[in-house]
Amino acid sequence: MRSAGFRRNRRASAAAVVTALALTALASCGTSSSGSDENDNSGSGSSDPSAPLDPKAEVTLSIDCMPPAAKAAELREWNEDIKTFNKKYPNVKINGKSTPGQCLEPPRFTAMLKGKSQPDVFYAYFTDLQQVLDNDGAEDISAYVNDTSVPALKDIQPQVLDVARKDGKLYALPTSNYTMGLMINRKLFTQAGLDPDAPPATWEEVRAASKKIAGLGKGIAGFGEYSAGNNGGWHFTAAQYGLGGDVVDASGKKAAFNDDKGKQVLQQLHDMRWEDDSMGKTQLLKWGDLQKQIATDKLGMFLAAPDDITYMVQQLGAKYENFGMGPIPGAEGTLFGGNNYMIKKGSSPDKIKAAVAWLNFQNLTPKKGQFDWGRRKADNLPVGLPQPNFFLGESKVADDAERVANATMPVENFKAFMDNPVQGKAEPPKAQEIYKILDNAMSGVLTNRNADIDKLLDTAEQQVNQVLANQ
Repeated sequence: MRSAGFRRNRRASAAAVVTALALTALASCGTSSSGSDENDNSGSGSSDPSAPLDPKAEVTLSIDCMPPAAKAAELREWNEDIKTFNKKYPNVKINGKSTPGQCLEPPRFTAMLKGKSQPDVFYAYFTDLQQVLDNDGAEDISAYVNDTSVPALKDIQPQVLDVARKDGKLYALPTSNYTMGLMINRKLFTQAGLDPDAPPATWEEVRAASKKIAGLGKGIAGFGEYSAGNNGGWHFTAAQYGLGGDVVDASGKKAAFNDDKGKQVLQQLHDMRWEDDSMGKTQLLKWGDLQKQIATDKLGMFLAAPDDITYMVQQLGAKYENFGMGPIPGAEGTLFGGNNYMIKKGSSPDKIKAAVAWLNFQNLTPKKGQFDWGRRKADNLPVGLPQPNFFLGESKVADDAERVANATMPVENFKAFMDNPVQGKAEPPKAQEIYKILDNAMSGVLTNRNADIDKLLDTAEQQVNQVLANQ
C-alpha cells in the first residue's frame, strides 16, 4: 500500500488508490523534460543479451518519475547522475519525465498501459506486475540481468526480485522496498514511563503500553488504527501477517482470514477501543490522520513503514528524533511492498541493455545514485531511515556503513526494527477490493461496542470469496 503522494512505494497504498480514484485518468505518465520522445534509434548493436551495449549504438531512453522542479535537491542529483552515467555511456541519452503531484496514480497508470504510452523505462508498484502483463506492457529482461550487468544482484533480497517475476521470467528491477513495523512516539513513551528503545513486541504489550500512554490525558491516544479508505483492510492484513496468518490461501482463490488469528486482530482492537478507551474517540480514520496525530504528540503508536517519518518531518514539521520503530507485533510475518522499474515491451536489445545499465547505476549500486548518502547529507536530504533496505551480504554491509556515517537523524531509534527483521509477505491478489471489504470489519469493531466479530468476519469472507472467484 502506498500512501497518497508519499508512498511512492505502494503501500500499495490503499491511500494512494483512494486519492487517485478521485482524479481524472490521463493517457500519459508525464511530460518530457527534453521534449517529445524520440523513436527508438538503436539497433546497430548485438542482439545477444549477454553482449555489452555497443558503444556505437545511439540510444535514447525516456524514464519517468524524474524529480519535479519543486524538489530542487533531488532534481539536481538526478541531473548529476546523468552526467556521471554518460561518462561511461556517452551514447545513451536520458530523457527524464516528471509528473506533477504523485509519481504514479493508479488511474493514470492504467490509462497509460492501455494506450501503450508508457516511457521506455517506467515506474510501477510491486503489485502492478499482473496488470502490466495483462496489457502486454513490459519486456522480459531475464537474459539481460546477471552478475555482470548488475554486480549487486546476488545481494538483493530474493523476495524483492520474486515479486518482479512471473512464470520464471523477470520483468523489473527494484528501486525501493518497505516492511511494516510499529511506529512509536518516543516523547510520549518516556512521559508514560515506557522504554522508547524497547517498543512493544506483542499485542499484549501493545495493549498495556496503549493504556499507559492514554493515561497521560490531554486527548492523547495510545494506539491508532485505520478503518476507512481501504486503509483499514490494508492494516488488518499487516496485523494478520504479524500473527502468522494470511488473508488469501495459497491457491489465491479463497479467503483465509476467518480464523482465530483474524478474530484476535479484531478482538484486540475492540478491547483497546471500548474496554481500555486507549484509542481515542474519533474513528473511521484513513492515511494521513494517524500521521498528523503522532506528529503533534497526540498518539503513541500505530502500524507504519519507515518513510512515514519523512512525510511527518518534511510536511508536518515533526522532528526525526521524536520517532522510533520496532518490528510488527507478533513478528511471524509482515506486509511488504515497494516499487520498481520496468522496460517497455518492444524495446530493442540495445535499449534494454542501456536501461539495465541506468537502473543498476541509479538504484542498485551502494555509494552511487540513490545510495550516495554523503551527497544526500550535503544536500540536506534525510539519511538514516531503514528504507530502502533490500540489500543483503556485502552490499548491505557497505550501504549500512555509509548510511550510518552520514545519518541526519538518530539511527539508534530504529535499532529494534533493524536488529529484528521480519520476513515480508506480499499483498494479496485483488488487494484493493479485499481491503475495501475488510474496512467494514475494522470500522465495525471500532465504532460499535456491541459488534459481532464472528458475523463481521463471516460476511467479509463471503464477499472476498466472490471477489476472488471473479479473477
